[in-house]
Amino acid sequence: HILIETVLQLRHKIKNVVVPRAAGRTIQDPSLALMMKSIGFNNVIELDTLGEVSIPEGKITGLPFIGEHGDLDIACKLAYLIDLKGYKIMLLADSDNIDSNLYEHLHSLYGDIDTIFMGMECEGAPMSWLYGPLRSKPLEHKHDQERRLNGSNYERGMGIVNILNPKETYVYAMGAEPWIKYISSIQYTEESYPIVESNKLVNACKERGIRSSRLFGTNELNVEKFELEEKEK
Repeated sequence: HILIETVLQLRHKIKNVVVPRAAGRTIQDPSLALMMKSIGFNNVIELDTLGEVSIPEGKITGLPFIGEHGDLDIACKLAYLIDLKGYKIMLLADSDNIDSNLYEHLHSLYGDIDTIFMGMECEGAPMSWLYGPLRSKPLEHKHDQERRLNGSNYERGMGIVNILNPKETYVYAMGAEPWIKYISSIQYTEESYPIVESNKLVNACKERGIRSSRLFGTNELNVEKFELEEKEK
């Protein structure tokens, strides 16, 4: 998720920016690196899928992203694995677990993950909402609905949890904060499909002893405190 208005306000305190590498061949896959450089970020690092960048006492790895892209050929979207002092955090944003074989392969490479963050906007906008203006002619309504910009629902989200065996799972990037309705028109109720599905996932994780919640606004997670509590058990 890149919001230019936000990163401009933070530009004076950002040293490095890590972004996915665009394929550079299609209009729906613009280069984030060129965008960031054009607005004054000098240290922009592009990551390919499974590419790595070293950071003090750890590394950032770009993971395959399948989900909120309307089945279009887009390379400039990644999920991320952050490894800090051996503590592994996976940020999946709006990834949709269409095929669990992907996460089986990732588990074989990186093992169990300590903390997973996943978006569960499992009833995303129709493809035309974001990509319609790039098409030479309107998409048929049926196909537009079939190619919605979805994240994982409960079943697919739990498929990720079952494979990666996290200690913590948090649902984020839901766009539930009240000001976002002016950008995305999202207004959730307790009956909204993404809320129902994410509630099911959070409760299922808690029943299995996995720390879990749906994040809203700001949250602070204390890894050292969590590890201390685990040792006391």
